[in-house]
Order: sequence, then C-alpha cells, then structure tokens
Amino acid sequence: MKTVAILGASSNPEKYGNRAVHAFRDRGYQVYPVNPKADEIEGLTAFANIESIPEKPNVVSAYLPPAILLKVLPQIADRGCDELWLNPGTDEPGIVSAANELGLNTVIGCSLVGLISGKL
Repeated sequence: MKTVAILGASSNPEKYGNRAVHAFRDRGYQVYPVNPKADEIEGLTAFANIESIPEKPNVVSAYLPPAILLKVLPQIADRGCDELWLNPGTDEPGIVSAANELGLNTVIGCSLVGLISGKL
C-alpha cells in the first residue's frame, strides 16, 4: 500500500489539507495527517511532525506556509520520501532550492491534480 504524509492536514473541510486527506484515502493510500495541533483528522490519528509517523512515506504532500516548510525540510529529508509535492503556495524559489540541496525528489504541482491525472 502506498503511503502519504500530508503536512498541514486539517479537519476544516474548506482547506486543501483536508481535501487531500480524503482524496488520498479514497484512492487507497495509507494517510498520515501531520498537524501538531490535532490529535485526529477525519478519523485518522494525527501526528505532531513527520518524524513521528511510523514509516517512511512514499509521498509527502505539503500544505504549509513557506516559512514553516523551510524549517521542516530537514526533517523531511531525515525521514525520507520518494517524492515531495510542493502544492501551490509552497513552491517559492527558496523552498525549491533548499529541497534540492537536501536531495529531496521535489515535484512542483498540486498533489490532488497528480492523483486525478495518474501521476501519483
């Protein structure tokens, strides 16, 4: 089973961090919602950070403000992943260059579109 860590997962159905939880789960992924302020999101255990999820995710989908994501990138690199998806709003040049310097396989684009198009 493919796994995904959703950074910035949300219990608010209006937010893309919530829509991503549903979309990945509906397509058979093991979803690890990451949000330090939540215990549970959409019936799934929420994790305070990517380091606390129980396995290396195939995909990390980021829905974090760039300033926060920049601080979290080293944790993502330490945890490892096959692909880091930088969703719209997270793909600032500084983020992309830092991710590349850390050796992360970075995809710039909406992970929800990636699911629909079959890229994920």
